[in-house]
Amino acid sequence: MAITINIYYYGKNGNARKFAEEMTSSGIVEEIRAEKGNLKYDYFFPLSDNETVLLIDSWINQEALDEHHASEMMSRILELRSKYNLRMKVERYVSDENGIPETDKQFINE
Repeated sequence: MAITINIYYYGKNGNARKFAEEMTSSGIVEEIRAEKGNLKYDYFFPLSDNETVLLIDSWINQEALDEHHASEMMSRILELRSKYNLRMKVERYVSDENGIPETDKQFINE
């Protein structure tokens, strides 16, 4: 059962975007993507809000997420969050083992 976490980073003066850019340029993003159990780690920028960045972070299970949280990398992430003075809103989702229902598939172009 995969776990997906949406983290909305809020800042001022473009700090949320600067945070995401430094996470990427420093190599932390690639290190996270290479961690055992990581399925997705991508940043998105809402068109209507220049001060927010959305991170979609997905893991194969809770154990993989716990290992990530216990890693040395988390201290680097926490330092960057502090550097850019970011606030967060977090949403957590667990995958539906049954997949996409047939009634919904008619609305999806693949």
